[in-house]
Amino acid sequence: MKVHKKIILGNSSDLLHVFGPYDRYLKLIRQQLNVKVSLKHNTLKLSGEKEPVNQAERILKYLVTMAQENGHPVAEADVLKLIGQPPGSEANRLTDLTAAQPRETNNLLKVKPRTEGQARYMETLEKHDIVFSIGPAGTGKTYLAVARALVALRNGGIKKIVLARPAVEAGERLGFLPGSYEEKVNPYLRPLYDALESLLESQQLRRLIETDIIEVIPLAYMRGRNLANAFIILDEAQNTTSSQMKMFLTRMGTHSKIVITGDITQIDLPPDKISGLVEVKTFLSHIPGIAFCYLTKTDIVRHSLVQAIVDAYESKNKYQKKKQK
Repeated sequence: MKVHKKIILGNSSDLLHVFGPYDRYLKLIRQQLNVKVSLKHNTLKLSGEKEPVNQAERILKYLVTMAQENGHPVAEADVLKLIGQPPGSEANRLTDLTAAQPRETNNLLKVKPRTEGQARYMETLEKHDIVFSIGPAGTGKTYLAVARALVALRNGGIKKIVLARPAVEAGERLGFLPGSYEEKVNPYLRPLYDALESLLESQQLRRLIETDIIEVIPLAYMRGRNLANAFIILDEAQNTTSSQMKMFLTRMGTHSKIVITGDITQIDLPPDKISGLVEVKTFLSHIPGIAFCYLTKTDIVRHSLVQAIVDAYESKNKYQKKKQK
């Protein structure tokens, strides 16, 4: 049965985030759902079969809400993820999940979950003092943890944020390069600065770093410390050894929270070294206050090609394992 629907839009300058450059997102909805979508002035007109039109209406209203009310930049991955969900599925409750998250007065801290997995992850961060977040690249493991740390700092729940990373080379040999130890290590820490810079104004971030309220350091610098009233994040934890992981976890002081993130499919340790992140799954998961949160390729929110690349590598690995048997 053919139906027709209208969506009245506001005059927000954020509508480019909804429709994409050259109305790309509208074209995706037309092609994937077989729904006619036209935009005239501030009105969207939808026509087609009942269920696809209803789904297109839900998706477009969700995208408009994210752009206009929450200041959330909508990515192509969001649109494709929503289009791929059948009507009535859990993923179609993304708007409700987003609305349930605490709203921040600072626009730069309005970080919302964009998938079901991310929503579970944010809920886990609120409820546990130690959280292990494991999943592929692009799922928001570190970004969401940094965002929650900044919110906790703003609300007075903590007094310090510490972000650490193991300085492990991904196949390259950089030791011969000129420069001090700090100059050699700084590139390893750059992704942590990127996350901070996307959430804070540069002047504010500089002030927080200069006053030592935010500290970005190599994992080796954590040894011997006792961090109380702190939000401590260990990124790229798949590249920690067993002893390094133990050292990091035991830095936790009173009134502190720890988040450990990593992708166990991208381990850069020597073959004779066991990843500390892989190992802890076997004996820490039963301890109250510690939680393991697993994100998957369906939670990837980068460019849509990232998910396709992850799929391709998974297929290759499965084929190689099958061939070896």
